[in-house]
Amino acid sequence: MRAAVLHQPAPIEQHPLQLEDVPVPKPGPGEILLRVEACGVCRTDLHITSGELKPVLVAVTPGHQIVGRVEKLGANVSGVKVGKRLGVSWLGGVDGTCLLCCKGMENLCDHPVFTGYSVNGGYAEYVVARTDFCIPLPEKVAAKDVAPLLCAGIIGFRSLRVAGVEPGDRVGLFGFGASAHLAIEVLKHWECEVYVATRGASHQKLARELDAVWVGEATDRPPVQLDRAVTFAPSGDVVVSALSSLRKGGIVAINAIHLDRMPQFDYDSLLWGERQLRSVANMTRQDARDFVKLATEVGIQPRTTLFTLDQVNEALAAVYHDSIDGAAVVICS
Repeated sequence: MRAAVLHQPAPIEQHPLQLEDVPVPKPGPGEILLRVEACGVCRTDLHITSGELKPVLVAVTPGHQIVGRVEKLGANVSGVKVGKRLGVSWLGGVDGTCLLCCKGMENLCDHPVFTGYSVNGGYAEYVVARTDFCIPLPEKVAAKDVAPLLCAGIIGFRSLRVAGVEPGDRVGLFGFGASAHLAIEVLKHWECEVYVATRGASHQKLARELDAVWVGEATDRPPVQLDRAVTFAPSGDVVVSALSSLRKGGIVAINAIHLDRMPQFDYDSLLWGERQLRSVANMTRQDARDFVKLATEVGIQPRTTLFTLDQVNEALAAVYHDSIDGAAVVICS
């Protein structure tokens, strides 16, 4: 099979992924083999390919927004049929026994498995995944429209939960890429007022098209105080800007696995008044099930730009340079 393999982290301009012929993986006990239809591109993939996230394998195939169909079952797998469509996301497994797993916080597991990082991911024609971490998917929706839901969508949905968003709230989205353009659809369904601060004329245009009530530059302050805010840009300056936009008692959820830095800020004026900063870490299987169900009911339609497996480095570059609106999706079969 063909797979895009990272042997050595490098800047995206150096095309760090190498397309290679490798053996089709064999599913072990409790695992299934999926034939990959499509895999969405996530900013976390950039952190992996650039080395901002320290490598944990000698070589790895990234990609963790996987839409595939069951090709083969490993031992001790039941309740799944060959040909069934399933999704795989960033959280590919947990130990199930650590303190946090036992407290129902599997997203914070002490010994997690991350798809496309600690195990091979979906920039390939086939991938192996733990059956109990696969997500049932609708059959009638195109793979390109499902793939962005599986991390960008789920983690955006979790971010809204972490921020404590309630129907009718004034919510700020700071950054407007793959995740935020899906989160705004959830917020509209919840009848929230959405304020978007983002760089790039095309991203601002998309936010207006998706009915944001106000759109500004990346670190602009909205014209009203916000109840909640979510930051999607991996920038500490944006976090401080979001914090400065909150009312007392408001919450900022930081949706980023890596920040460039966290600048100093004035506690008295920005954090006092029971304002809160919360980080968003991974997702749970319940988040995934809840969001996919909601997205199907609401009819959330991602904006996508398609790439072939041969163009996977170009897909990463497009996300890195913010040269596309919405999500990049690699078609793998």
